Amino acid sequence: MGELMRRYWMPALLSWELAEPDGEPVRVKLLGEELVAFRDSDGRIGLLEEFCPHRLVSLWLGRNEECGLRCIYHGWKFDVNGQCVDMMNEPADSDYPSKMTTTSYPTVELGGVIWAYMGPKEHLPPPPKFEWAAVPASHRHVTKNIQECNWLQALEGGIDSAHATILHRTLRTDTPHAGLRVDSPHVQGKPPELEVDITDYGYRYVGIRSLGDEGNHVRAYHFVMPFHQLRASQRGYRGQAGPVGFLASGHMWVPMDDNNVMVWNWDLSYDDPIEEQERVDMDRGYGRGPEHMLESFRTRVNRDNNWMINRSVQKTETFSGIEGVNAQDVAVSGEHGPHLKALRVLTWGNPFIHVVHNTTGHLPVEPA
Repeated sequence: MGELMRRYWMPALLSWELAEPDGEPVRVKLLGEELVAFRDSDGRIGLLEEFCPHRLVSLWLGRNEECGLRCIYHGWKFDVNGQCVDMMNEPADSDYPSKMTTTSYPTVELGGVIWAYMGPKEHLPPPPKFEWAAVPASHRHVTKNIQECNWLQALEGGIDSAHATILHRTLRTDTPHAGLRVDSPHVQGKPPELEVDITDYGYRYVGIRSLGDEGNHVRAYHFVMPFHQLRASQRGYRGQAGPVGFLASGHMWVPMDDNNVMVWNWDLSYDDPIEEQERVDMDRGYGRGPEHMLESFRTRVNRDNNWMINRSVQKTETFSGIEGVNAQDVAVSGEHGPHLKALRVLTWGNPFIHVVHNTTGHLPVEPA
């Protein structure tokens, strides 16, 4: 599965993480590879293997200057293509720098996101053409957060329509508590009937809940290989500021390694710009506000602090007792136990299982 993912452009960083030329490098982990990203003096993005090929010192410690990232140990300097352009420990007339390269990956900057391609360069695909990445910044909102689980566990939860009315349910109707109110059509409807249409890009999926005489509640989305979800939504449905209107929204579940996934979240407005207060309310409503997240993009609540579950709130206000939709998703994804055990339940016999290995480094043996 990792080889398949390498044939696609993958989101690697938010553009603001590399805000200015010659600014601070940023560590990136994709598909188990430890990388470092930087914006050079001309504004170009470099994505290199993190460790200098000379003595394996982290280039994240390096000096980003004069169109290259320089290792602080012996002064080897690499450009955005991974070519060594200078060695401070070599004579000025040495041709050795021209013979030295490090691993580098192509990047493209679209939609406030820096995308990376890690596959064979002879198979480089066109840049992504998602609608949300093509609109002005005023009409999109993009965030990311890390979940401590295998990417497939997170993806399976994200595309599961049935859990939304249970895990994210609120029990009170007199406050705009983040989540799905117990009196909302989404919650009041019966368990969903699912319809799936397989397509050449993935599939289309509809969860239909009967509301009796009032008709049906329909939740639809597209799944685009290898990890994209696109769905319709509506502004104001969580009590955010701003006018009621139409949004598209979705996620991307990008494997960092077998035990961590970067979850990308985006919203696209088809009418009015997304105002700053609306962005703040969106993030807080989903549990992705600054009070919920660390600078590392991990949640402040975690297994070590029991997800800050409040049993009193669980009895009277929310079904889970955990604050924020994002934290609720993180909690249930991380509580599956070892990812190998969880994936046996989810996907045994499906080739997706081959993305993971057991602790010995070998593929697991199918249980009897």
